[in-house]
Amino acid sequence: MSFYEHVFIMRQDLSNTQAEALIEEFSNVLSANGGSVVEQEYWGVKTMAYKVNKNRKGHYAFLKTDAPSAAVAEMERLMALHEDVMRTLTIRVKGHEEGPSVQMQKRDDRGDRGERRERRS
Repeated sequence: MSFYEHVFIMRQDLSNTQAEALIEEFSNVLSANGGSVVEQEYWGVKTMAYKVNKNRKGHYAFLKTDAPSAAVAEMERLMALHEDVMRTLTIRVKGHEEGPSVQMQKRDDRGDRGERRERRS
């Protein structure tokens, strides 16, 4: 089996419980087809860079999975047919990183930005 990471965006007018139920539904599809969800994260409602289907915001979800390609293809097919899912992204990775994703880490813990320079007068 291969390792995959999935990010998908759901409509903004869903409630948090409906969004989490949808995440659970897609996790069950993977499990039913011989895969397993290693970790799942609900990132909450975030503003998008541009409008998608007349929406400015959306519920973001992230899944780390270990599944055969047939299970992933079935989940992607069902996501494409579901009216509440606006966008999906699936990436095959060599292995899963330990700990939370970058989106879930605190800003102070990231440390990827350097110090600011002094402003010129």
